[in-house]
Amino acid sequence: MRFLIVVAAAFMAASNYAQAASDEFSIRHTADLIAVCTIAPSEPNHASAIAFCHGILVGAYGYYDASTPAGGRFVCSTEPHPKRSKVMSDFAAWAKTRPEHMPNHAIDTLFIYLAEAYPCKK
Repeated sequence: MRFLIVVAAAFMAASNYAQAASDEFSIRHTADLIAVCTIAPSEPNHASAIAFCHGILVGAYGYYDASTPAGGRFVCSTEPHPKRSKVMSDFAAWAKTRPEHMPNHAIDTLFIYLAEAYPCKK
């Protein structure tokens, strides 16, 4: 429950920023998410794009983590938890080698990657 309160507070604190970013970025497919997550540092909106990317990844995993009972999980984080920037760059590199996923829903592709990279040990 405490985790949900922390997540809710973080989302509320970022709501103004997220509204501005959502006007700038549109994520429909995996290709859209990868474009945002790998935007060149020289681009004027680099910081916003990377923050938006992190928000998508953290939000999707946070929802999964909070809503999926431990026994039903297919993605399990390692200890220590990987850094967001590493997961983001590894996901982008993985997706770029799998163009068949680019037209798919971004979150579906993210969880295909996470299931491969961070499978639960049974």
